[in-house]
Amino acid sequence: MTDREQYAPGPASGAQVRKDGEKWTLILVRELRHSPEEVWQALTDPAHLREWAPFDADGSLGTVGTVKLTTVGTPTPQVSETRVTRADAPKILEYNWGGNDIRWELEAFGGGTRLRLWHNIDRRFISMGAAGWHICFDVLNHLLSGTPIGRIVGGEAMKFGWPRLNAEYAKQFGIETPNWPPQAAQES
Repeated sequence: MTDREQYAPGPASGAQVRKDGEKWTLILVRELRHSPEEVWQALTDPAHLREWAPFDADGSLGTVGTVKLTTVGTPTPQVSETRVTRADAPKILEYNWGGNDIRWELEAFGGGTRLRLWHNIDRRFISMGAAGWHICFDVLNHLLSGTPIGRIVGGEAMKFGWPRLNAEYAKQFGIETPNWPPQAAQES
């Protein structure tokens, strides 16, 4: 059995939401055993992003400028002209993806990195986003640990605990579990 076949995400944790008027922000925190420089490379290098992120990049996210991000695992790939507005290696990365602001903060912590993701997201999708990023972070950790399990996004995430995570995050955030896709709500 491969590491991928054995993978199952842990319980929903390390997430919170903030509301500012009509703007909702998902904040996820994960502690990784890898240096900020290693994590930075995984967040910015297109080859690394192809191993864990929910999108492909046609260039580095490590410098200010425009990059095209293409969703992966969706019925119709969405291509976004993305503007990297801040790239202070290996500490802060900011860009807008699909109309949502993304901010990554990397902090040296205990010989590794405390990684914080700030993602402005529509309230209706906030628990789904938390579940998806949770799995992406797990895959990222495997990649950085030298035991890559391959990207798990879109419909494939359904086989790896996404419906359960979606329900757990919805409960934590005090919102109704979104009924998307319809069978996911029945499975959870």
